[in-house]
Formats: sequence, structure tokens, C-alpha cells
Amino acid sequence: MFALDNISMRFGSQEIFLNVSLIVNPRDRIGLVGRNGAGKTTLLRIFAGTEDPSEGKVVIPQGTEMGYLPQQMKYKDRHSLWEEVMRAFDNIRLMEKEIGELETQIAEAPDDKSQPELLDRFSELMHSFQVLGGQSYEAGVEQTLLGLGFKRSDFYRNTSEFSGGWRMRIELARILLGKPSILLLDEPTNHLDIESIEWLERYLSSYEGAVVLISHDRKFLDTVTNRTVEISLGKLYDYKVPFSKFRTIRAERREQQLATYQNQQKKIEDTEKFIERFRYKSTKAVQVQSRIKALERMDRVEIELEDVRAFNINFPPAPRSGTLAVETKKLTKNYGDHCVLENVDLVIERGEKVAFVGRNGEGKTTFSRIMMNELDHEGIARMGHNISIGYFAQNQDEIMDENKTVLATIEDVAVGDIRSQTRNILGAFLFHGDDVHKKVKVLSGGERSRLALAQLLLRPYNLLILDEPTNHLDMRSKDILKHALLKYDGTLIVVSHDREFLDGLVEKVYEFGDRKIKEHLGGVYEFLRRKRLASMREIEKKEVASNNSNNKSGTKSKQVSTHKSGPGAKQHSKSHKDSNSRSGEGRSLDKKAEYERRKVFDRKKRGLEKKIGQSEESIATIEEEIAKLDEVMQESEKIEDNTIFTRYEKLKSELFQEMTRWEQVHLELEKLEDRENK
Repeated sequence: MFALDNISMRFGSQEIFLNVSLIVNPRDRIGLVGRNGAGKTTLLRIFAGTEDPSEGKVVIPQGTEMGYLPQQMKYKDRHSLWEEVMRAFDNIRLMEKEIGELETQIAEAPDDKSQPELLDRFSELMHSFQVLGGQSYEAGVEQTLLGLGFKRSDFYRNTSEFSGGWRMRIELARILLGKPSILLLDEPTNHLDIESIEWLERYLSSYEGAVVLISHDRKFLDTVTNRTVEISLGKLYDYKVPFSKFRTIRAERREQQLATYQNQQKKIEDTEKFIERFRYKSTKAVQVQSRIKALERMDRVEIELEDVRAFNINFPPAPRSGTLAVETKKLTKNYGDHCVLENVDLVIERGEKVAFVGRNGEGKTTFSRIMMNELDHEGIARMGHNISIGYFAQNQDEIMDENKTVLATIEDVAVGDIRSQTRNILGAFLFHGDDVHKKVKVLSGGERSRLALAQLLLRPYNLLILDEPTNHLDMRSKDILKHALLKYDGTLIVVSHDREFLDGLVEKVYEFGDRKIKEHLGGVYEFLRRKRLASMREIEKKEVASNNSNNKSGTKSKQVSTHKSGPGAKQHSKSHKDSNSRSGEGRSLDKKAEYERRKVFDRKKRGLEKKIGQSEESIATIEEEIAKLDEVMQESEKIEDNTIFTRYEKLKSELFQEMTRWEQVHLELEKLEDRENK
């Protein structure tokens, strides 16, 4: 158990928390949520011990290990990727070294009086080594690195060769492999692709320790967390439910709070009017003083007011373009000897909204930059007639002039009548009042991203290319952007790993991988469903091929060993007759043992295969139900039965659990077959 006891936190005169407490239990999965600036990262730093509270204490049981992944890190590039991640096992590697030294000492001095002590120490170390997984930790390293998107060819590259996002993955891998008692993760999905996010979801869902994380990815929070802690106005509100259920409960609580707040405000207003009216009348002096004291004693209800103005933003109408927006033929891009894209043929038509997905480094940003005519290439890449492009780059927030103010940054881009609307546009992107006079260098990552997106509203574009636009945005800002893009009437290409952001926004997915681009019709969840099914079928094909190969090998071996002919056959039989007679009983026992062992193996294998079959049937059934609900929700303009949403979320959760179960049983089957083959 890990706890914060009556924590208060102040920065100068600004109060972040006031007397808040929180207990983290061993298997908790906590999502920290709240507005930007509410104190989520500060709370995580207090947990991690990198920041001390102004008051109160942090209770950490002795021996508790913590793994903390901050949003921004300072990197020390001294090792290869493999060596850096292996630091998580420094204690096991020291044990391994000492075990080797003990083996040498025992071998060299077999009659030494100290041998019993050496043997005791050796036995003790071997036990600890096995308990800590010393015999399989390298396999765990490989599995984790591959799960986070690294290739085997990356393992021995120096960490300095990787970008900041990939180095963040390296640190995440090292922390996960250390298996601390509590994981503290600040926006862990920011630099991950969809496949890596799904791998991390599965990993954290079965993690043995506690997890406290900050994320603006709704789907990630829903899949991983079982508890949501909201930070609002310096207080913590603890909900023992995942994020989607928290939103429902919070909405109900907020309605009650708002009603209480409005009633109290009315009461305060009436009381103040009474005081002001009769303040100087001696006949009412007692009543006035009584009401003044009542106001002073009143426990004021505070409520975080939400700004709904931001949902009114619209992109300017898209100028008319040709039917064809983007076309490539035999497009190829090499960086030296490294080929990223090869002979790519692709067509995007006017008005389409599409997503680019795939592992990092597979060419999504490269393709976007080719369309912007920023990179040389082979083959044809052309834009359609009258195409004007609005481009949001991944590093858009980094290439602004840091010494300019927010307002000046916008006014530099605005041309013509739109200059009169710059303050309204900034307000739509949550820059209010004096915020517009802040310099860019003091803005947070999310604020810079919002400012860069606001620039796209200043000119009419008919093709928007957005490369990871949601990376630093909070949930509200993402909702604002998605709402505006849904109403946008031009062509949209969005590179993103945020499944909830893409859901309902795009009708086509382009998957980048192995130097090619594959087109998938339908939304992002339909694409992921098909990809999982394809993955299952691929595994099944490999198993069938493996079984056929084993069967053929066994048949051939049997034929070779039993087939004997020619003149030497009788002599061979005679010379071995006595030997066979003497060893017959032993062979009979060996065959019996082998038969029993094989029978146990077959029984276990059949059981696991049956479970896999049942799991696949359940997955198919659940997916059919989800598809039916999808149709209902898409066809109905207004759904009066709210239980359909609850049912939909429950089915999504059941599907994830069944997929996890299917993977676990498959893993058991693979291990069983590996042991048998050895």
C-alpha cells in the first residue's frame, strides 16, 4: 500500500492541492484526469519523489520499488539499445556473474574446507536467480522491445541514433522490465503507434503491481484502468470505475453540484441584497449582523465551470478542387541504402477523410512531406487541380518563433478580413484574455499545438494534412478539433495513433508497412478487427504447416528405420538376436513410458486447442453483436435507449478480455509444443 496523507502543494501564491489524501493498493490501475494545469503531473512527481509537497507526507512501505516515466526526459546516450534496457536486470546479471565465479571456485578446490560454504552460497544464489526469472530475462527483453515497435536490427544500435520519441520507448521498456511495485506513467502513449499501444494495454492489464497513469487517450484509459481519480479545484475525487463509467457518474454528480451551486448563489445574492438594504437601519441591525455572520460561516460550493464556446469553431469552406486530390504512381523513397517506400500506387479523391496508420518509421511522415514537396523521390506524386494544402507537421509547435506572442503569431499568418477575427479564433482554441499576450516560449506543448492548429483556420484550404495533431492535446482540445474536422468539407489526411479521435472521423485507413501502403475501407476499429483476425489466421497457418512438417518428418524417419533388404539383412538380424533379447524388456519399459508421456501431451494439447476454438467462437459472436450495434448507432440520428451505449462498451470490454484469453492459451500451446520438440 502506498499513500499520500493530507498533501498540500503551493507554487508561490497559487494553491494546487489542499489537504488531499490518496491510497494506492497493490493491484490498482488508476487514471489521473483533470484539466490542463489541474496538477496531474505535479501529483505524479510527488508520488515519484521528484517533488516534495508543501505540507503533508508521502507514505512508502520499505522495499517499494517505483518506475517513473515523465513526459520529458534528459537522455544519457552511452550504450546500445540492448545494453540500456538490460540495466533493468543489473541485480540478476551480478548474480549470474557471482554464480559463474562460484562454479570456478568449487571446481578448482573440490576438497577445500570452505567448499560447504561455497555450495550453500551457490544454492542460495541459484534459488534467487530462478525466482527472479534469471533463466528467461533475455527473452523478456526481446519480447518487450518487439512489442514496443523496435526491430531486431535495432537492438545493437547506440541509443543516440534514435529520435526523442524512440528514446522515450527505450526508457519505458527499461521501466517495464524492472517490474517495480508501482508504475507511474505520464502520457506513455504519446510516442507509440497503434500496435504498440495495444501491446502496452495488454501488458499493463496483466501487470502484477500497481499502475498510476496520466493519459488523454480515452480508449487506453478505458482498457487499462479500474479506478479514476479526478483533480478539480485543488481536490481529489476518487471513482472506483474505469474512465467511461467515470464520465457518466461525473456528469450526474456535476448536475447535482450545479443545482446546489445555483441555489447557494441565489441564497447569497438574496442575503447580500437584504444586508445592503437594511445595513443602516437600527431596527434591523440584529438581523443584518446575523446574516453577515451566516455568510461568513457558509461553506461555499465551488464548481469548475466548463467553456462550451470552443465547440463553435469551423474551418473555412474548402475551395472547389478537381475530383482527384492526391495521386502517386511507382512512388519510391530511399534514405541512402534504406528504402522506406517502394513502388506505391495510391489515389485519394476530393472530400475523402482518410487515416495513415502503421508503426513509426514506416513512412507516414515521409509520405506527408513528399506531398508537401519537401522531399525528393522517385516515381510520380502529384496533387489534383486547384489543390491548396494546410499542413500540420509533427514538430509544428517547435518551429514557431518563441519570442513572439500568441496574438502576433496568428496575426503574422492572417491576411485580409480574417485579421479582425483573430481574437475570436484564439478564443475558440482556449486562449482567453491575457493568454493572447503570452510569449510562445512559455506555452506548454498542448498550448503550442492548439496555436499551430488555430493557424489552419486563417486561410481556406481544400486539403488538410495533419501529422499527429493530438499528441499534446488534452481531451477537451481533441474534442474541439474533431468536432471541427467532422464539419470540414474538404479532403482530410490525418496521421494519428489515437483510436477514439479517428473513430467516426475517417472512412478509410491506409496502413504503412514493409515499404508498401495497403488500403482498408471502413473506420479504424473495423481495420483493427480485420487485422486481429488476419493475425489469428496467420498463426493458424503456421501451426498447420508446422504440424504437417512434423508428420512428414516422422513418417520418413519410420520408413528409413524399418526398411531392411538385401543379403545382409538375415545376418544382421541374427547377430543382434541375443542383444535384442536381453534389451527387449528395457525397450518395452521405455516404450511404455514414452507412450504415457505422449498420451499426457496429446491430452493437454487437445484441451488447449479446444479452448482456442471456443475462444474464437466467442470472439466471432461478440464481434457480430458489436457490428449490429454499430449499424444501429450509425443509422439512428437520435438514440433514446441509453442502454445501447452501456451494452456497446460492455461488449468492447468482453472482446478485449476474450482476445487476451485467446493469446494466453495460444502462448501455452506454443510453450507445450516447444517442450515436446526439444
